[in-house]
Amino acid sequence: MEQKKFSDAIIELILSKKGKNIKILEMGKISSIADRFIICSGDSDLHVKAIADEIDKDLRDKGIKCYHKEGYDSLNWVILDYFDTVVHVFRESSRNYYNLEKLWGDAPFEIIEESYEDLETN
Repeated sequence: MEQKKFSDAIIELILSKKGKNIKILEMGKISSIADRFIICSGDSDLHVKAIADEIDKDLRDKGIKCYHKEGYDSLNWVILDYFDTVVHVFRESSRNYYNLEKLWGDAPFEIIEESYEDLETN
């Protein structure tokens, strides 16, 4: 799946579970970790789990396997690694503490408005 369509699919899934404060960091030119980070926040442990589970299940149903998952024990920060794209689902307090946006401050970023209408349909 093309990277833009893949990211849009993930963002739709986040929005479908009312994920907040969605940001895409373009990592390709500053790190070899991944080409892109998609970061979002949930309000509670259950909210973080619901967002991460929705992404994992929907993509798995489409034949896209998550290479690595981490953070399900504490549900403060769940990482879903899809090689080129890494999804970070945070509780807001953990997101503020780890502050990936500042850590990777050189990365170009895009803030996603919180509605489906803002996504391109290609």
